[in-house]
Amino acid sequence: MLHWLWVLIIGALIGVIAGALTSRDLPAGWIGNIVGGLVGAWLGQSLFGSWGPQLAGMALIPSIIGAVIVVFVVSLLFTRRKS
Repeated sequence: MLHWLWVLIIGALIGVIAGALTSRDLPAGWIGNIVGGLVGAWLGQSLFGSWGPQLAGMALIPSIIGAVIVVFVVSLLFTRRKS
């Protein structure tokens, strides 16, 4: 049970870091950050492997890179819809 709480917290932090690096926001606020961080962690580890420091079973550097990709793509999609 406590592991899942750590996963959500680290996923949210990864999403916040990715949003800060790209200067873009995800929709749905902090829930969007958690989802973006978790999806980004999965994507980053799938594409780049599990190297570097790890927290809550997620390799931080590939996870942040994957989350940056997710935040950028999602923000582009939602910017086009608003236009």
